[in-house]
Amino acid sequence: MVAACDTHQPGVSSSDPTGSPAYGDTLLMGSIGEPSNLLPVLASDSASSDINGLVYNGLVRYDKNLQLEGELARAWEISPDNLTITFHLRQDVRWHDGHPFTAEDVLFTYRLLVDPTVPTAYAERYRQVVQAQVVDPYTFRVRYGKPLASALISWGFPIHPKHLLTNRDVTRSPLTRAPIGTGPYRFVEWKSGEKVVLEANPDYFEGRPNIHRVVYRIIPDPSTMFLELRSGGIDYMGLTPLQYVRQTESPAFRRRFEKFRYPDFSYTYLGFNLRRPLFQDVRVRRAVAHAINKEELVEGVLFGLGTQATGPYKPGTWPHNSKVRRYAYDPDLARRMLAEAGWVDTDGDGILDRDGKAFAFTIVTNQGNDTRVKAGEIIQRRLLEVGISVKLRVIEWASFLKEFINPGNFDATILAWNITLDPDAYDVWHSSKTRAGELNFIGFQNDEADRLLEEGRHTFDQGRRKRIYDRFQEILADQQPYVFLYVPEALPVVARRFQGIEPAPAGIMHNFIRWYVPQDQQKYQR
Repeated sequence: MVAACDTHQPGVSSSDPTGSPAYGDTLLMGSIGEPSNLLPVLASDSASSDINGLVYNGLVRYDKNLQLEGELARAWEISPDNLTITFHLRQDVRWHDGHPFTAEDVLFTYRLLVDPTVPTAYAERYRQVVQAQVVDPYTFRVRYGKPLASALISWGFPIHPKHLLTNRDVTRSPLTRAPIGTGPYRFVEWKSGEKVVLEANPDYFEGRPNIHRVVYRIIPDPSTMFLELRSGGIDYMGLTPLQYVRQTESPAFRRRFEKFRYPDFSYTYLGFNLRRPLFQDVRVRRAVAHAINKEELVEGVLFGLGTQATGPYKPGTWPHNSKVRRYAYDPDLARRMLAEAGWVDTDGDGILDRDGKAFAFTIVTNQGNDTRVKAGEIIQRRLLEVGISVKLRVIEWASFLKEFINPGNFDATILAWNITLDPDAYDVWHSSKTRAGELNFIGFQNDEADRLLEEGRHTFDQGRRKRIYDRFQEILADQQPYVFLYVPEALPVVARRFQGIEPAPAGIMHNFIRWYVPQDQQKYQR
């Protein structure tokens, strides 16, 4: 979600040096992927989430210091038994079509999330609710059967408009391509394969954003995107490590652009499709882990701008278990483990085989992410050294999700997950979340992991939760359903005419509605 900077009052604009309001201009953002769906209940990709974060609001959000604060909720109370949350909603909010926002919209969003006919990946936390009710037009109350540690932050989910979606098949709604939210930006246009255009909401409850227009330009190739940045065709992009280290240090570039660097809330992994017989033997998965040189990936792909990953939590945060089993780069050990699993080179062609079949598989990843492609190429070479033949297939983002990941049509994949601040990872790892379109698309199933995930989400004591998730990470490290590769650093770059950027633990977008361009530097007219 997009948050207002704490140093500005709602409705008060930043000013340029002349003292006049610095409204106007356009921010052209480079986006590798095209959004899949602009109705948040149906979308699980980052390209869609970035846009939806400007169009919609939740009841709560994280502030710049990663502390919870109200968004559409101005206040809330939690009962002493942690079973009931009562939200008091803002009364000055309207949908982009002018319709007033009320508690009915929150109740409708809840019902949408738990509706078994709605193909959403986010239902599970809302299924823990045993009662949801509208107390009055601006009071919403939920009651849980058991305490849910992530209950409060779960209401950061974007609220959907009841008046536009009631009694409709949401998968066929016009809002999937032309959203109407309550957020700081209104949807204007989506040209497939080209761009998505948003304009500032003049009636936004925290004050009109200073930047008049935001255009997401869809540019699948990062090298092309960088050329567009240098030529002025875009103002903002995430740099690749190579671009950050080698291609942006000239005085001319630094005069025009400002670079930022901070630990990203994500990790990149090699995920095995555990439904495929090839990867059902844990010895094979462990052998692959030993055949991959993670330090080579951090240094060679990230240019040192990241750290090795050992699990699904960010190093340095309280849920992270730094003592799990590690898989040092050891190709000889990998070969021995593969031999124990029955994979030997019987015909001398350099490729292991078993029962007449060569050890060969394909890694799929998405077009437009150079670091994943380069990581795939290095992994391909390292696995060949231990006798495994790997093909690398790079696929356009929308097709990648629709034709390969969601239906489980892949051998292995290199992808990344965002790391949430709460360690509840039920949706990604629980065995009940393995259906088409859900997030456990590799088909991981482990009874103890299921029990821990269920227990962890209902535990409030952080010390006890720490022990639960430490054990959960031990299981993942032992079973290796993913080879956890690395945690990268975020490397955004922004044209220098944009002012008011405030780096913080949450990154640089937390106060985006207060960014501005002095009028004498504005580049685009309305």
